[in-house]
This record gives sequence, C-alpha cells and structure tokens, in this order.
Amino acid sequence: MTKPAIWRSIAETLTGEITAGHYRPGDKLPTEAALSARFGVNRHTVRHALTVLAEAGSVHARRGAGVFVTATPTDYALSRRVRFHQNVLASGRTPSRQMLRQETRPADSGEAAALQLPTGALVHVVDGLSLADGTPLAMFRSVFPAARFPNLLEAMTRHSSVTAALAEAGLTDYTRAETRITAIAADALLALHLRLTQGAPLLRSVAVNVDAAGQPIEFGTTWFAGDRVTLTVSPEGADAGETVDKLS
Repeated sequence: MTKPAIWRSIAETLTGEITAGHYRPGDKLPTEAALSARFGVNRHTVRHALTVLAEAGSVHARRGAGVFVTATPTDYALSRRVRFHQNVLASGRTPSRQMLRQETRPADSGEAAALQLPTGALVHVVDGLSLADGTPLAMFRSVFPAARFPNLLEAMTRHSSVTAALAEAGLTDYTRAETRITAIAADALLALHLRLTQGAPLLRSVAVNVDAAGQPIEFGTTWFAGDRVTLTVSPEGADAGETVDKLS
C-alpha cells in the first residue's frame, strides 16, 4: 500500500487543529521554521502543506507577516428541514448563492424515479454554488417537477433561495425524506468551482424533499468541500433516512 505524502499528513494535521479550535480565525500559524522543526521535515515540505491549506481556503499568507487562519469548518445540520441560509447564519457567517445554470428539460430516468414522474417529464434544473463569507462551501444541483412549479425559475432568479422560490410558488413547507452521503474526490470541474485542488475530499449528498403529503418536490445533489463543512445529523434527521456511504 502506498504511503500518503508527508506534506498531505502535515496538511491534515493542521486542518484538524484548526477544526478543533487550536487556531482560530485571524490567528497566525507557527513559522515555517517552527513547523519544520515540529514535523522533522524541510521547509519545502511545510510550504507544500501550507499551499494545500491556502487552496482549501483555510489559511492565507500575508507577505512579510506569516500565514493566518481564515476560517474554521462550518457546522451544517442535516435534519428533516435542511435550510442553507439558516445553517450558515447559525454558524455566525453570511450566506450567499451564485447561480450557474437554470433550465427546463426532460427528466432522465434517475430524476424521474426520484420525483415519481414519467421518464421524459419536464423538470426545472438549477445548478449553483453555496457560499459562506464569500467562500464556496458546496456546489449543488436541484431538480423540480416543472408541471407543479411552472414559474419556479423566475422566482429563483429573484430570490436565489430555494425556500423563498418554493414559497412564492405556493409551497410554504417541505421536509427531507431521504439523504445519502458519500465520500468522493473532486474532479476538475468541481475543484474549479469550489476553489480546490483536483482530488480534494468532498462529501456528496443526494437527497429527496417532499411536501406534507409525501409527494417529492425536489431531487438534489450537493457536493460539499470536505475541509470546509462539518455535517451533523440530528436524531430527527436520522429518523428521516440519512445514510452514509464510504468509498475506498
């Protein structure tokens, strides 16, 4: 079995210490010399590890001053009512959304099955980025039945919020029926959008939201940046069918 590169182990160690609060936003990390002495490696190896942290958005370098922590992972609760804006606000950060695509097209077989629609029925597809304090936390794709929400894309353009757009379309509440979480590696496109290196760890969430009658109204896939988000599942969420898969 191939051993992981030492710089990756150093980056993971420092990420864990930032996550645990040993270094808080605004704190200066030890110097390259101090980290080299701590880990028993040369400065080039330490610099490589710090570059990985910078690309993940965890630290930033100030010329002549050092390397500083920019953020700790955002706690993101998975429960029967998952709301992006509420989750990010609860973590003390400012949420925003950047829309990448909005279109109406025939559903593929997977989308049709998840939404209990005939194959080929029209669906609205929304792709975008979810950000906290301007840093991408996740890329998402949401698919909705077009016949039920004919003007949803226009509402999404106005609100940049799924909850607000659905409310305008007449659906004031919805809950999570099922979530499946899988650990994957970022491909080139996801890495580009999330400002990560290709191969960086992601958590992929595939979920179905339903109305009060249990009818599916959204089939969503979200790719979370693994180093920027801590997913938490409440007992209520566990009852709603959350499962976690691990890929080797």
